[in-house]
Amino acid sequence: MSTYLLKNISSNVFRHGSRTISPMVSRPYDVFINHRGIDTKRTMAGLLYDSLLRLNIQAFLDRESMKPGDKLFDKIHAGIRDCKVGVVVLSPNYCNSYFCLHELALMMELKKKVIPIFWDIKPSDLHVLDNGRCSKSEMQRFIWALEEARQTVGITFDSQTGNWPDLVRRTTDIVVTSLIEVEYEQEQERGVQNQNAPVIC
Repeated sequence: MSTYLLKNISSNVFRHGSRTISPMVSRPYDVFINHRGIDTKRTMAGLLYDSLLRLNIQAFLDRESMKPGDKLFDKIHAGIRDCKVGVVVLSPNYCNSYFCLHELALMMELKKKVIPIFWDIKPSDLHVLDNGRCSKSEMQRFIWALEEARQTVGITFDSQTGNWPDLVRRTTDIVVTSLIEVEYEQEQERGVQNQNAPVIC
């Protein structure tokens, strides 16, 4: 790992030192956890959220990040728009959820760095089902986003035989590395923009 990235671990990812961060701290989310609640809220999604929080990484998880009075779509859209990395937990009931697919599509449209976890399902078994509730354009959007996720290198996990602590540890490490990479790319882009900015005399 380069010296620049090592420095960014402290200056960007762990910028709040060792103090504990409350889930309600109002700053942009670093990570958005997209998941199907009935499959993984009490398992992978919750465990990953806790693991990231211990590292002072601000993660969006619906039950932890939303409070009574929040506008559902506004809060979700802001969380995705402002995040640097998305973790998508693809599970057997994932494609039955409009919200899961909508969040995934939004992440893909905004070209977010996405880390797929194929939880108890193979990529080839993921399909958008036409239940008549979505418009044709929404169906096409969801199919496209799901295909993008299927074509992204991710983590495959069997909840019956897999090592849960190892999965959480591995995913956390990947998220940290991804955050550092995104921070570095953003710094590079800002540097290019500053170089190209007109000089006012």
